[in-house]
Amino acid sequence: MNKSQKIAQCFSPAAFIHDTEENYQANERLIVEQEIGGLTFFHSRHSAAANFEKRAETLDVSGTFEKLIQLINRYQRLSKIPLLISIDGEYGLAMRVEKTPQYPFAITLGALKKDAEKWVEEVGYRMGLDMRRSGIHLNLAPCADVNTNPNNPVIGYRSFGDQAEKVAKLAFAAYSGMKKAGIEACLKHFPGHGDTAVDSHLGLPILHKTKAELEAEELLPFQYGIDRGVEMIMVGHLAVPALTGGKDIPASISRELINDLLKGEMGFKGLVISDALNMKAVANLYPEPGELEWQAFHAGNDILCFSDHVKEGIEKIAQNASEEEVDSVFEKVMDLKKRLGVMESKQIEVPSFDWEIHSQLQKDLAENYVSVISGEINPSELQALAEAGKLGYREFFTQNQSIFSKQLKLNFVPVEQAEKFILAVFVPSHKPLNQFGMNQAELDEIKELADSKPCILVHFGNPLALKHFGKMEGFEAVMCGYQGFEEVQGVVTKLFS
Repeated sequence: MNKSQKIAQCFSPAAFIHDTEENYQANERLIVEQEIGGLTFFHSRHSAAANFEKRAETLDVSGTFEKLIQLINRYQRLSKIPLLISIDGEYGLAMRVEKTPQYPFAITLGALKKDAEKWVEEVGYRMGLDMRRSGIHLNLAPCADVNTNPNNPVIGYRSFGDQAEKVAKLAFAAYSGMKKAGIEACLKHFPGHGDTAVDSHLGLPILHKTKAELEAEELLPFQYGIDRGVEMIMVGHLAVPALTGGKDIPASISRELINDLLKGEMGFKGLVISDALNMKAVANLYPEPGELEWQAFHAGNDILCFSDHVKEGIEKIAQNASEEEVDSVFEKVMDLKKRLGVMESKQIEVPSFDWEIHSQLQKDLAENYVSVISGEINPSELQALAEAGKLGYREFFTQNQSIFSKQLKLNFVPVEQAEKFILAVFVPSHKPLNQFGMNQAELDEIKELADSKPCILVHFGNPLALKHFGKMEGFEAVMCGYQGFEEVQGVVTKLFS
């Protein structure tokens, strides 16, 4: 193989499941003409742009899963060297593909009370099996970011928590589970995106911390993984001046950070993958097509994810990189492909999922993480109030009556007759944008009720949204369900009976 063909194996541009035929053909040309090494699948251009356009949620388009399998088969047929297929599925295929199993968010798993590492590994394993059976070799997850900034616009629910050691253990457990299922995974976003206040899809976050502070927090989960043999790390688009001689250079294109710190001081021997190169934190720095790709390669990235300028990138790297550099990276990528069985690529049939087994796992997990985080709940007292016609119930941010209210089987009375209230909140979005999708009028109503009568708040959603309800002491008790899964609502109902 010539130099350019070897370089092409580093490229994993975006492939959109819902796209135009013209765009599918453009990907086919990248496979045939540029001989790229892989593809990273996203739902649609609309959902990939959701961060740029500040939309909170994605578009629902039918038949996504079948289409994904079809496209993987179509693209693999054309590739001389089978493609490394990746997806960014932090909570399973469902992050990108409807009607596939969704697993709890990292923040939810961070709330597990018993045997957390064992359960998180099991979740990683199940997720990995779903992906492997669907023709995917690499999951760009889990996050090893320590979410110490509660106003972080881009990590939040994606992190296992705000304690570095806990994050280290759970991120490694999730990684190990995926490896056990036969796919590759990666810790991200090195050197740590948890204490930032800027979304790197939109601009460059800068982390003003000393090296000692970074080692005690941000870098700890990555070092923990490296010491235990993690084979892939994704580098994020954030600047850490303390590690780059005072310069505000994104980590993803910093040779000091990747080559000197990650591979040198921290002893990482595996593959480095860049975060998406179309993100505004880096994409705007180099207007000349191909220059960003060369900078990322030169900094020490082995796989270039979501490059918008593949042809020019290959050319630039070929002009600037030595044969030795190219050979070294090419061998790492080919070793990975062999290790994951990519080279034995076969036609994939659309797999079916065992929804009963999945539901049981969700139930087991919910029983372990659903928590009363403030005050106490006395079911027999609530039963007595309901029988006396003095218990009220309101739910917020739902379109239709919730499963929780149907299962409660308590007699509720109108607002004016109630002495006590159960307030169920179904947080509309897991992202902090626009108060997690909660409108102010309903938030005011919740606060007014809590001020006027004893209230039990039952929170189905990202716990970071609790700050919008005022002080927790304002409620008689607060129960956190973390997510609105059917199984979670069932587990919460039981705690009221």
